[in-house]
Amino acid sequence: MGELLERGQIATEDTWNLESVYASDDQWETHFSEMKKRVEGFGVYRGKVRESLSCLKAVLDEAYAIERNLGRLMVYAKMRSDQDTSNTFYQNLSSRAASLGISMDAASAFLRPEILSWGEEALKEALAKEEGLSAYARPILEMIRTNAHTKDEGTEALLADAGEMAEAPHKIFNVFLNADLSFPDAVLSDGTRIPVTNSSLVTWLESDNRELRREVFGTYYAQLRNFGNTMAGLLEGNVKQAIFFSKARNFTSSRAMYLDRSNIPEQVYDNLIGAVHRALPSMYRYVALRRKILGLDELHMYDVYTPLSAAGSRKYTIEEAKRMVKEGLAPLGEEYLEILQEGFDSRWIDVYPNRGKRGGAYSWGCYDSQPFVLMNYQGTLDNVFTLAHEMGHSIHSWYSRRNQPYQTADYKIFVAEVASTCNEALLITDMLAKTTDPEERRYLLNHFLDTFKGTLFRQTMFAEFELKIHRMGEQGIPLTADLLNQTYLELNRLYFGPDMVSDPEIACEWMRIPHFYTPFYVYQYATGFSAAIALSGRILREGASAVEDYKKFLKGGSSLDPIDLLKLAGVDITQEQPVEDALRMFDGLVKELEELA
Repeated sequence: MGELLERGQIATEDTWNLESVYASDDQWETHFSEMKKRVEGFGVYRGKVRESLSCLKAVLDEAYAIERNLGRLMVYAKMRSDQDTSNTFYQNLSSRAASLGISMDAASAFLRPEILSWGEEALKEALAKEEGLSAYARPILEMIRTNAHTKDEGTEALLADAGEMAEAPHKIFNVFLNADLSFPDAVLSDGTRIPVTNSSLVTWLESDNRELRREVFGTYYAQLRNFGNTMAGLLEGNVKQAIFFSKARNFTSSRAMYLDRSNIPEQVYDNLIGAVHRALPSMYRYVALRRKILGLDELHMYDVYTPLSAAGSRKYTIEEAKRMVKEGLAPLGEEYLEILQEGFDSRWIDVYPNRGKRGGAYSWGCYDSQPFVLMNYQGTLDNVFTLAHEMGHSIHSWYSRRNQPYQTADYKIFVAEVASTCNEALLITDMLAKTTDPEERRYLLNHFLDTFKGTLFRQTMFAEFELKIHRMGEQGIPLTADLLNQTYLELNRLYFGPDMVSDPEIACEWMRIPHFYTPFYVYQYATGFSAAIALSGRILREGASAVEDYKKFLKGGSSLDPIDLLKLAGVDITQEQPVEDALRMFDGLVKELEELA
């Protein structure tokens, strides 16, 4: 791995086309000023919601128009900041856009209580007879559903004002881990120095050089542990803000509040943890098999990512990755492939790492922009699958934005991981079907198993950790670094089993997981993965009819509850079967790899 390039050294064609959102920073400033005036003037609508149905529509028109424009401002500013988190100019733009969003939340705090003051029956009658209100049927019906958790206007305004303060732990965590925190080089026995960064950690842990893996692992976590009290304070602060809002809105717990946003029964969360616990023996067999194939007396946490085959050392150019993804997604039909190619050709993707760039990968955008993908592509097979994954998100957004009005175009988090993971499942199935090399097959099986490990098992472990620490917080137990380390280490031992040495360093892995700052998000990776395995199987078995059902799901946005959208595509995630079926597939893959070992 070479020295990280500066942002200006990255070729334009390998960067995302943010100029399509705003041609210049000055254009952003002009639009920001316009929207600031509209936000400040929104208070003129206070008290008018009850005057007439036409007034109700006018207020909703303006509220959603402002929100839509704020989305565009935020996307540009935040993504400019993410491409170089050390750039204070774009940090400032991002903060200003976020603050304006908070101001709009406060300015519109009267809206929900005033709408609900019509009464449930009157609102439903108005939706039935007032054609102009039909575009707002879904959000109004959602207001009715969640009415018990809506406060009076003054309290809603106060809660909105508190929103910016509540974002502080997440914001500080992101800047600290990606911009301010630096790591010393790992030094090998021959004097070779290995640069360690947050974004390069997993890539180094995929190396076939065990000394390198061990030293990078130790160097990274030794430095992270130095800031354990700071990181514990940030995470505790985030847990406390979640608890504060859940109490303010009369929820029984922070988990209940976050799951209610998508109308997900808490039993879905508990069913997931229970099903994965029952399948842990399969995970333990896989861990034992990994130790055997690597020829190790002891398997350590720094041995988790290294491939089990020499085929894993291969690197793929970004063009090779695009070709592989396109071939793997062929079962989704020509229309889907045309959209995929549009993304490749129209600079949806910010491809390579650069100094200061946010780590990891994501898909984002707004209703009035093309989709965007952030990557830190370094040529590994994992990176190829990340490309398929993030383009799955982006094409899901493409479909929903072109088939739904703004009000229902954004799909809920619960289904966000389905399309992305379905792409991964189709890609790995295609690669396994094409290979005739036993060594490559062993590598691909290992990769698929690691996907299960990382998505179904690991994300469920994260979900269980999150549930534990939020319950501790709700009981008033201080979330110290020692307690968080102990809780995490115990879960790591449970999920990896007796053949894994849970190194002391792994106890502080929670310090580097950004998703813990979006409470009760991670379980949806596991449920989404299970749904995606079911959907990809149906697409491969049934062809065009299954693809058409799948597109109904992709086009649905948030027009239905997530559970009902999945039912359109043929999956009922309220039942344990999709998770159990995915876990049975994992067990079968372990058996096949055992036969090849």
